[in-house]
Amino acid sequence: MQRVGRDRTLLVRLAADVVDRKVSGFVITFDDITELVAAQRKAAWSDVARRIAHEIKNPLTPIQLAAERLRRKYMNEITSDPETFSNCTDTIIRQVGDIGRMVDEFSAFARMPRPEMERENIGKICREALVLPRSAHPEIEFVSDIPGDPVMITGDSRQLSQVLTNLIQNAIDAIDGRVADGQAELAAGEIQLSLSLTEEDAEIVITDNGKGLPVEKRDRLTEPYMTTRTKGTGLGLAIVKTILEDHGGVLELKDRPDGKNGASIRVMLPLLQENLLSADESEGEVPEDGPEGGVAYGR
Repeated sequence: MQRVGRDRTLLVRLAADVVDRKVSGFVITFDDITELVAAQRKAAWSDVARRIAHEIKNPLTPIQLAAERLRRKYMNEITSDPETFSNCTDTIIRQVGDIGRMVDEFSAFARMPRPEMERENIGKICREALVLPRSAHPEIEFVSDIPGDPVMITGDSRQLSQVLTNLIQNAIDAIDGRVADGQAELAAGEIQLSLSLTEEDAEIVITDNGKGLPVEKRDRLTEPYMTTRTKGTGLGLAIVKTILEDHGGVLELKDRPDGKNGASIRVMLPLLQENLLSADESEGEVPEDGPEGGVAYGR
């Protein structure tokens, strides 16, 4: 069934009410076991990821070393078609690198460490998360709206950086994916990252003008191995959700509020007491099931 736009898994029990050996009625109970099923599925996929990482990672290093040695030793000796030889060895090395990064993602998902919670400035983490993408993707405009004053939370800075890195990379991939979807004529890519404070939380919103979120199975995007990309592992959002759950945070996946193509991803993290706003300064509380049109995960 669906509730507030999300698929729910219900366990239905039917029991007869017997009085004097006669059935006088029936009692039907409904238990929402959505989170339980998701946890069981996550545990099973975690074991699969661990096995994949173990079996694949071992041969990668000798393959890469062998290709590098072939190129280094025989490149100057190939006279018939040196360009093809160079292209082939480069392809092997590059593809091995891609597989290695995928295996690292499997390992990260299978052995997600417990966060080391410390007092952190989430504004600083947000600014640092934009440094490398700005340098690597000059064709995309990155716009940030981050308060100058510290916004203090309790969290693991490394894991929170991973959350922002994954979400920003998803936005970059969504912009790149417009070409495959025949949307290349759209405006130049733009990614906006804003940080604001609500009554109890630090609110991070990442908005892009990419191809947008899928309509079907949107609520399953945070499950392991659910991906809409041809080269995606489907672990990025699963890792993000796991980290945010460990931090008492919330992840919301929505369409852009202005009706344009693209996605708007919201992350909510509990503030430290020193940052809490008074009720009249609050920007509003987050509804338990997320705003209309969105899918909420977390608290």
